Amino acid sequence: MSPATQRKVNQLARQTAQLSAATPQVIAHRVGRMATSGIAPRADDLQEFNRMYVEKVAAFSESWQAMGLQAMQSQFRMMSTWMGAFARPGNWMHPWAGNAQLSEQWQKSMLDIMSSGMKPVHGRAVANARRLGGRRR
Repeated sequence: MSPATQRKVNQLARQTAQLSAATPQVIAHRVGRMATSGIAPRADDLQEFNRMYVEKVAAFSESWQAMGLQAMQSQFRMMSTWMGAFARPGNWMHPWAGNAQLSEQWQKSMLDIMSSGMKPVHGRAVANARRLGGRRR
């Protein structure tokens, strides 16, 4: 694994750990707020509940869009590399054989897709944990 790919793996692992720590904090705060708001929630409660909905839809949409775009870009790069393998003499029967570059490119493509999908969700969850962590009702 190249150093750049290892950095990408480490970054994705760090973001996953941060997300897994931030998510329960945000959920606990918001569920507690829902439970204590009663039948007639205050204006700030309603604003937080609305924000929760809007953020989830936006993060989901951004994540899927980023992953789709990254997947298309990765497919174009892989196809270009694969077609280049056919151009080399002796590779017509086995274009994938012995080509470590394709394996590395495949691995990097998958990491790029996962990273692009994680970014919007991670950013919102960590920001919400910071924002909601300091506030007490």
